Amino acid sequence: MALWRAYQRALTAHPWKVQVLTAGSLMGLGDVISQQLVERRGLWEHQTSRTLTMFSLGCGFVGPVVGGWYRVLDRLIPGTTKVDALKKMLLDQGGFAPCFLGCFLPLVGAVNGLSAQDNWAKLQRDYPDALITNYYLWPAVQLANFYLVPLHYREGPAPHPWSPSHLSSLPLLRGQFLGCCSLD
Repeated sequence: MALWRAYQRALTAHPWKVQVLTAGSLMGLGDVISQQLVERRGLWEHQTSRTLTMFSLGCGFVGPVVGGWYRVLDRLIPGTTKVDALKKMLLDQGGFAPCFLGCFLPLVGAVNGLSAQDNWAKLQRDYPDALITNYYLWPAVQLANFYLVPLHYREGPAPHPWSPSHLSSLPLLRGQFLGCCSLD
C-alpha cells in the first residue's frame, strides 16, 4: 500500500513524467512476458535489446502519444456516461488506433535498422493483420477503460478500488500486443 501511495503522490506531482515512465516500464515488462510466456525463449535466449527497445518506445512514443490522445479525447468528448465511453471508444478505435499502428510499426522497423523500402514492405505485410487483431480485443477493453478508469490512471500500473483489476494491466497488454505485432 505504501508503494501505491508513493506512486499516487508522484503522479499528482509529476503526472506527465510518471505516465511516460509507467508506459515505458509496462511496455518493457509486456515484452518480457511476451518473450518468456508466449514465445518461451528462456532466460538465455531472452533478447534484452528488444525489451530495452520496447521500454524506449514506451517512454518516447507510446506514453506521450497515447497519454496526449487520452487528454484530447476527454476534451472532445467530456463526460463519463456509458454513451460517452462508447463515443470515445468509437473515435479511439476508428480514428486513433489505425493511425497509431501505422506510425508505431514503421517506427519499430526504423529502430531495428530496416531500410525505408524494407520498412514499407513490412508495414504493408503486417499492418492489416495487426489492425484486425487489434479489433478482436481493444474495442471492448477500451470501452471499459473509458467508462471505469479516470483519465489520470489510464496508463497506470496497479489495481484501482473502483475498477476491475484487469483494467490496470491495459498498458501491459498493449506492450505484449505491440511486441507480438512488431518485433521479430
